Amino acid sequence: MKPDKPADTRISLAHGNGGRFMRELIEQLFVRQLSGPLLDVRTDAAAVPLDAGELMVTTDGFTVQPLEFPGGDIGSLAVHGTVNDLAVSGALPLYLSLGTIIEEGLEIAQLERIVASLARAAAASGVQVVTGDTKVVRRGEGGGLYIAMTGIGLRPPGLSLGMPHIRDGDTVLVSGPVGDHGIAVMLAREEFGLRSDLHSDAASVLPLTQALLPLPGLRFMRDPTRGGLATVAHEISRATGLGVRLHEQQIPVRDAVRSVCEMLGYDPLYLACEGRVVAVLAEADAEAALAAWRKLPQGKEAMAIGRITGPGSAVSMQTALGGERYLEELEDDPLPRIC
Repeated sequence: MKPDKPADTRISLAHGNGGRFMRELIEQLFVRQLSGPLLDVRTDAAAVPLDAGELMVTTDGFTVQPLEFPGGDIGSLAVHGTVNDLAVSGALPLYLSLGTIIEEGLEIAQLERIVASLARAAAASGVQVVTGDTKVVRRGEGGGLYIAMTGIGLRPPGLSLGMPHIRDGDTVLVSGPVGDHGIAVMLAREEFGLRSDLHSDAASVLPLTQALLPLPGLRFMRDPTRGGLATVAHEISRATGLGVRLHEQQIPVRDAVRSVCEMLGYDPLYLACEGRVVAVLAEADAEAALAAWRKLPQGKEAMAIGRITGPGSAVSMQTALGGERYLEELEDDPLPRIC
């Protein structure tokens, strides 16, 4: 007995069984949105050309809820998150591999919007989706849509960035206000009856990272996603044995983010950002880095927010009142499924 034809408006289990309905979904939705010269769904692996340089590879998973939020969706977020991991390593992102796990019952119209958004984000970031895979799980076994994405990029020969290069006295910079993404997604869940015109900061940070690469004093870059700015500071301290001292008055936080955090008991320093860069540079190059960032639309609110301190120091913050606050390492997840 032949199975019934899946509903035209929603994903069914037949869309993941490897047969005609799965083929039609891939060809009529994914390939139509993501088609490019290197994407061939008839093969199990993609051949991609690479020039001379250091190959950089990253993989990330995306489970954000809701799937669409002010300023983005899970599709564009997957592209930006993967591209940004390559960009902060100093690489030029080139290729993406896309894995989707779709829950039975997801509206095909919503999936179409998300894949179209993913395609636009990839084109704007200068990357190509060259291979992928699709699976369907039963209703109630997923969150609508999960995405796993792998990115490939090239880093110029001789460029070396990382925490081992950080030194006592270096300056810590952030490219813009923190906490926007976390609060925008949280408000989109409509759990607290709060409304705002705040949008996620989700975007490619490639222009920001490329602007700093010519500076000889560039030590390290990171996009402060899960755990936010404070978690990046703790990662630096733990890896180097040095301290990080931030200055509260210098850390850019939008008034809307600050207000929501005060009402609900969140700390913007621990909230995810998806379009910001934290950079550590030699003090001599800090002003040049700020000047380079502030020429870019994404970097107009960039600030020097602290410095690296000597061995044995903690992660701390000078408060607006002149006191000292120690920043604890994050334990509980304040906003799960935020990216």
